[in-house]
Amino acid sequence: MRIEPFMHLRLGNRVVVATLAVLIFASEGLAQQNPQPRQNFASCPVVQDTKTVPCWLSEYRGELYYLGIQSDISAEFHPPFLGHKVLVEGVISDEPRICGGVVLKPVVVSPLPEPDSACNTILPAVDKYTVPFAPRPPGPSGGTLAFQAPPRPAAPVQPPFAARDFSIYYDFDLTVSGRHAGLLSQVVDYVERVGAKRVIITSLRGATLLSNGSLMTERPEIGKARAEEIADLLARAGVAKAILQTTIQSEPQRADGVDDWQSRRTTIRVEP
Repeated sequence: MRIEPFMHLRLGNRVVVATLAVLIFASEGLAQQNPQPRQNFASCPVVQDTKTVPCWLSEYRGELYYLGIQSDISAEFHPPFLGHKVLVEGVISDEPRICGGVVLKPVVVSPLPEPDSACNTILPAVDKYTVPFAPRPPGPSGGTLAFQAPPRPAAPVQPPFAARDFSIYYDFDLTVSGRHAGLLSQVVDYVERVGAKRVIITSLRGATLLSNGSLMTERPEIGKARAEEIADLLARAGVAKAILQTTIQSEPQRADGVDDWQSRRTTIRVEP
């Protein structure tokens, strides 16, 4: 932005104030054009032990990033595992470091299928890293461990019924792998309550643009594998095979480095 220096001799400090205002306005405009800095990378996960619960970290270009803590299946964060690299897609936050790592929030972590024996780092606990953590009480986990229906709502869905979409998101190059049981149960429940005439399963093949400019693309057959798995799971749960339809998009979705994890998905459309 060009700033004309006219009348600077007569206005003195007032010109400086005006100039600063213009510069602040320009910087705010640039901030609106540039979203929060992101980091998308594939690297080995690192376990940092603490006196309470282990932290999961990953290093990229000499910087350590905090991913989350080890917990049970009921937690929102699903940690990676050693022996495999992890795909990290996150936004750099301004929160204080945790376990020595820059906090990425939100962050999506996806263990890569290929084994990597170099990914085996476990750091011993040190006093300066303390992670607040309240262990859950004894007994079964609060997470859904099996493909089971959730509690039905008190008020049933009333006609006229509407079509509804359910989206399942995946780890890179993987299928459901025992997860998403709660969401699949919601699909079955909705199919039964509205007397669905058609269930359309659309599976996509994803891609992720990394921060270094390279592109990670899922294997060509992953869309087909996901669609077939979802159809099989729904049929085994009681959905009639005659109303199941599958659509596969074999070409990878366009990646721009912003929430590319959403391209790794299957959409289930339930039509009354």
